[in-house]
Amino acid sequence: MARVLRWLTWAMGVACVGIGMVHVALGINSVPGEGSAGATIDSRERFYAAIFIGFGLAWVWVARQSPIPATAVRLLAGIFLLGGLGRVLSLAIYGQPQWLQIAEGVVELVVSLLFFWLAGADQKTPARTPDSAHVAGR
Repeated sequence: MARVLRWLTWAMGVACVGIGMVHVALGINSVPGEGSAGATIDSRERFYAAIFIGFGLAWVWVARQSPIPATAVRLLAGIFLLGGLGRVLSLAIYGQPQWLQIAEGVVELVVSLLFFWLAGADQKTPARTPDSAHVAGR
């Protein structure tokens, strides 16, 4: 499971950096149906994309740690989950968005939960010896 966690944290980091770079470069043209949203929305899109690049770099940093820190995984997964919940809130208030945003929301919710489940997989625990079990029982 530790190998899966390491691979997923790397994949998450690289994917977020790549997605963020595309959105910085293309602005609103990177979002289906938003090509006519205007300068204000384009500016916001590019700003949030830069933040998403930073989020991806945080995942890469976590993937490079040994062991992978469970607390950092849970924090980053919580941020990702909050984004997915934000999409659910938007769906409840404004209705169904373009299909790609629905798919992204599902990925955000499922992948977040997967990271919560895997978070502690790489934590190194000291091996229990008969002596340590005896001392622990006192």
